[in-house]
Amino acid sequence: MTTPTTPDDTYFRKGFGLGAVVRSDLDSDYSGRVVDVLRERDYTLTVGDVTVRLAREFGFCYGVERAVDYAYQTRRKFPDRRIVLLGEIIHNPHVNDNLRRMGIEIIEPLAAVADGTPRFDYSRFGTDDVVILPAFGVTMADFQALRAHGCVMVDTTCGSVLNVWKRVDVYARDGFTSLIHGKYYHEETRATASQVLKYPGGRYLVVRDMDEAQHVSAYIESLGGGTVSSAQRHAFVEMFAKASSPGFDPDVHLGKVGVANQTTMLARESLAIGEAVGQAMARAFGDEYRAANHRTFDTICSATQDRQDAVDALLTEALDAMIVVGGFNSSNTISLAAICAERVPTYHVEDAERIDPQTGSLHYRVAGVKHVEADATGWLPAVGAVRVGITAGASTPNNKIGEAVLRIFATRGVAVDSIG
Repeated sequence: MTTPTTPDDTYFRKGFGLGAVVRSDLDSDYSGRVVDVLRERDYTLTVGDVTVRLAREFGFCYGVERAVDYAYQTRRKFPDRRIVLLGEIIHNPHVNDNLRRMGIEIIEPLAAVADGTPRFDYSRFGTDDVVILPAFGVTMADFQALRAHGCVMVDTTCGSVLNVWKRVDVYARDGFTSLIHGKYYHEETRATASQVLKYPGGRYLVVRDMDEAQHVSAYIESLGGGTVSSAQRHAFVEMFAKASSPGFDPDVHLGKVGVANQTTMLARESLAIGEAVGQAMARAFGDEYRAANHRTFDTICSATQDRQDAVDALLTEALDAMIVVGGFNSSNTISLAAICAERVPTYHVEDAERIDPQTGSLHYRVAGVKHVEADATGWLPAVGAVRVGITAGASTPNNKIGEAVLRIFATRGVAVDSIG
């Protein structure tokens, strides 16, 4: 990331020294006694014939805690000024609603913008406004526009995201195309991709999954064999039209590739994509060529990896169902649900309130299927011993995890006051 040259009194990345002041507010809004009970009991809570098992790593990560803490500090620091947040600070509806109640205005990006163009309408901003940059970061164009506008900026960009930016910066500097495993429309991926555009000729290509990566690998192999047809080239360009840098030419820009990822993707898939592209380069041009023109690093954040590992460990046990709590637009939560769905009936609920004990139903996002939601009735058997696993994405606060646990028990008629 380019070091900002803004004055010290208009750019803040380390809060305002008000952490102790806002701690009680954060504890009140996000702490959860039920989660504390689960920790005390080896992440297990049994009442009657219902057992709930909590994954050992779950919920708020350090980067999320930091971002939310800084937002609360910002409100305390500037009680009488307009505070604007560029998009959601994290992908959790409860947290974002709390910020709105505090008088922090969340503005959405413009519907369609070109690379290198600011994504937000800064004509709405005044120089007295305080602008919070979300944990995902913002594009270089937005950062530069804010700097030119003279707003006070509070930058909550996660350190793990900054590490990825450093990686793609090196790729672009050395003439490599950054192949990013992520969602081209995601705030973090757009911010990461924008980093390469600082360099003349900087290029990026975003692949959503292994299927898209296989198209890239096949194209590289065709390049090696000299068999790329105009139809194949046209199809490739069309497929990645929204997921590549301006003027991307696969015949030229797939010659040197450095792999990175959105920090919240499935780690195993990111590693597999990097290896698949590397093998394609070796098959096309030889091992020496691959060694010189292919780079790959695991840039999944440690918190994402820890939560995925904890879910893998929990899934070695016999479970009747898995509840995953987190925003429907939260990539790390979606990844957790995808892992769970491979082994056990899985329900990704956006909020604890989506579990309705009165009707025995819940509303969930179908794991592994894009943007599909459904309702399930009788998801928890009415009688008999059951074991339910639960975890939560890195942007889900403990109180919402605890509420989900209580609602699981309530679905079987267990009174709330009998727990803990």
